[in-house]
Amino acid sequence: MIRIAETVSRVPISPSVAMLQRARKLVEQGRDIVSLCAGEPDFDTPADVRDAAIEAIAAGHTRYTAVDGIAELKRAVCEKFRRENDLDFTPDQVCISAGGKQAIFNALFATLDPGDEVLVPAPFWVSYPDMVRLCGATPVILPTGIDTGFKLDPEQLEAAISPRTRWLIINSPGNPSGAVYTAPELETLAAVLRRHAHVAVLSDDIYEHIVFPPARFVTLASTAPDLAGRVLTVNGVSKTFAMTGWRIGYAAGDARVIDAMRVVQSQSSGNPASISQWAALAALAIRGGYLDANVQRYRDRRDRLIDALGSMPGIRCATPEGAFYAFPHVGGCLGRVTAAGHRIENDLDFTNALLDEQGVALVQGAGYGLSPHVRISFAASDDELDEGCRRLREFCENLRP
Repeated sequence: MIRIAETVSRVPISPSVAMLQRARKLVEQGRDIVSLCAGEPDFDTPADVRDAAIEAIAAGHTRYTAVDGIAELKRAVCEKFRRENDLDFTPDQVCISAGGKQAIFNALFATLDPGDEVLVPAPFWVSYPDMVRLCGATPVILPTGIDTGFKLDPEQLEAAISPRTRWLIINSPGNPSGAVYTAPELETLAAVLRRHAHVAVLSDDIYEHIVFPPARFVTLASTAPDLAGRVLTVNGVSKTFAMTGWRIGYAAGDARVIDAMRVVQSQSSGNPASISQWAALAALAIRGGYLDANVQRYRDRRDRLIDALGSMPGIRCATPEGAFYAFPHVGGCLGRVTAAGHRIENDLDFTNALLDEQGVALVQGAGYGLSPHVRISFAASDDELDEGCRRLREFCENLRP
């Protein structure tokens, strides 16, 4: 029998993927399921991007590229950072990967040794801690909460840093909370980091363009330029341009770290798909209208979801400032019994019963490091969102002592 590595044995499948799979099986069995657990836009990839991919195929751009991406795309990423974030990078400071997820894993794998620690504020994207574990290091979870806006405070950061700390991960706008750090808030964290020169920051900016005014996106490397050499900024085209399946992300930062990431990528996946790279080049040329229209549609959906949640017994929810998720607290539903007789002891019980009894798929907050919450994606049609809210309200109203 082939032995499975101990590090892999300690890592579960992503909770969001697990819920999606369970929902799909129920659909295959003929159940009417409203899925509000997918972390991807429901919009089409822009026509210019699709056309660029077709043109790339016709032009024969179907062979291996440089392991870290085509020169044209790396230059476009540098221009994006200059134009939108006031950050100056050269192409040798940029690595193109098969999605932002690979960029993050490459960075952690290239820099972590057993015994190292990575600070991960909770709630967190489900993969951060497990990627750290797969690298043989230890995630140190820093819980936040609905009453603090799901944001890390400087005192908490200071107390968590040890001689073994290698990275702090910051995700703004945040998945699953939708929290957006302001420039002053990032500056208070930067003040702590200045006292600890051995700590680097991985800034996951994948939801950068999905921000709802008056909130405004800022990134740490530009907010605290004196720390820029210790910040790796990760982004991609998946969320902004509805390109989740194209698998293109990118990272920019210290050339030594990028070189090490390039080595990891060269021995694992090799270059990202050539056609997707040319498509991403077209995506980075898109301005204004497409982005503004999508953000407005997300904002409208957010508002109708928050409105609906506000009238549901046992639930309270902060208004997300960005991304396309709400992360309601369901503590008022715990200790109660559903219409079908299931007792709700935790958020996993809540999501399982909701799926079984009402056919609504959400993801339990435990997977994001913070209970009792659930994540609701509003990257869904108005009809799906309204029907999901109707069923969720009925579920909550039918709970009994």
